[in-house]
Amino acid sequence: MAAHVKSVLIMGPEGVGKRLLVNAICTETGANLFDLSAETIAGKYPGKSGLTMLIHMVMKVGKALQPSVIFINDAENTFLKKVPKKDELDPKRLKKDLPKTLKGWKPEDRLLLVGTTNKPQDSDHKGLCGLYQKIILVARPDYGSRQILFRVLIDKYGGTITNALNISDLARISDGFTGGLIEAAIKSVLTDRRLSQMSKKPITASEFLNPLSVRSQVFESDEKEFAEFFSKKTPLGKKRAKAMKGDDEDDGGKGGKGKKGKKSGKKGKKGKKK
Repeated sequence: MAAHVKSVLIMGPEGVGKRLLVNAICTETGANLFDLSAETIAGKYPGKSGLTMLIHMVMKVGKALQPSVIFINDAENTFLKKVPKKDELDPKRLKKDLPKTLKGWKPEDRLLLVGTTNKPQDSDHKGLCGLYQKIILVARPDYGSRQILFRVLIDKYGGTITNALNISDLARISDGFTGGLIEAAIKSVLTDRRLSQMSKKPITASEFLNPLSVRSQVFESDEKEFAEFFSKKTPLGKKRAKAMKGDDEDDGGKGGKGKKGKKSGKKGKKGKKK
């Protein structure tokens, strides 16, 4: 009785955990993962007949071992507006065959196409949004999420959180950094040598300043680009924008009717006096 969703696109800045979400889908559902990313299938099964064979084999094995997830990293490459001449990956190889394949999937086929992208603006949005039924925007972590990330990741890589380490300060100064960048900074600080000195010299927040400063953060302007693409190019974003616009117009209409009603009431009173 549930809606039959065949394809999902996860988009957001680099390092927000898009690939991690794909792995979580496979783990939680017990699904097998088939990677059809451009860099994975480059040079394999060349020619039109080879591509047909590749898709046929993946779908046949996927159905036999279902549930299965067909994964495409850098999904925007399939619908690039302009492909560099020296690009040997042939990223638009699946552009025609993949939509045709999805049409043949039935509700009883437990197959799901999942794509990830951090540059949806580079693609032909009509083709991209036409292939993926559901598009999910993953934003950079907020203050509370960054606090949890620091606590969990420091513990994961062998560190000990003491009173000398102010997690709140770390969460503030890391505004704009994704989970991937925060993890990379923590790994660079918690080396084997530093962990051996921890009993005598506890970890402090200042040790993470330099590793964070050499990494490029996600600015608000970058996040606005994703939000604009989601609201103006994707079907769900358009529906939400239209619904919001409709609510505003309805409110305005009610106000107008109320004023007219008052005026008509006054006229009625005058008529009675006459």
